[in-house]
Amino acid sequence: MVVPTHDEAGNAAALAREIAAALEGRSYEMIFVDDASRDDTRAELAALKAEIPQLRLLGHRTNSGQSRAVRTGVVAARAPIVGTLDGDGQNDPADLPRLLTRLTRHDAPTNLAMVCGKRAKRQDGWNKRMASRIANGVRKSLLKDGADDSGSGVKVFKRDAFLSLPYFDHMHRYMPALMLREGYAVEFLDVNHRPRGAGRSKYTNLGRLAANMTDLFGVMWLRSRARPPGGTDEL
Repeated sequence: MVVPTHDEAGNAAALAREIAAALEGRSYEMIFVDDASRDDTRAELAALKAEIPQLRLLGHRTNSGQSRAVRTGVVAARAPIVGTLDGDGQNDPADLPRLLTRLTRHDAPTNLAMVCGKRAKRQDGWNKRMASRIANGVRKSLLKDGADDSGSGVKVFKRDAFLSLPYFDHMHRYMPALMLREGYAVEFLDVNHRPRGAGRSKYTNLGRLAANMTDLFGVMWLRSRARPPGGTDEL
């Protein structure tokens, strides 16, 4: 499990305990990556290490964004399968076993590399929901990635597939399109979504729009420049 956090005091420790409960009985590690928080996020998580032996805590020295925090955690991970959740507690860890089962089922397509959560009933304000609906519709029509909800943080994917993707800031919102570009298959499952407990969102509608437009054109360019080899054979 990889969880990016930034100024999530009041949310992060509770989320770590929920992850531990959801994955009880499994062999796993839980990596929280603190992206240079200015509050007590690190202290709250560090205090849990004795209680949750699977917990690892990594800290960025400077704020680098959610995508970099996710990548830091995946690079540090030792397991072949990685799950992610947003650090604000709005994703429900109880959904993780379903996504993991879907990814690892015996009849899964051989190139299935990721299962993404789709928030069925978002617990955000109407303005945020409407802005996301418009942005997701535009992105989906241009990228044809099948993703109705690019902002959902709950995902389960194969580590080696993730590390084959091109990295850029905000790339976490384009992972389905990037996976498809590399020849992998992606599936989606409805997941729970909860109101934020403490703190406040790090994104504004205008901020997301400005970043998304630039990134969207960049991902479209990346797709246009892909040259899939059709598979590789050892000779």
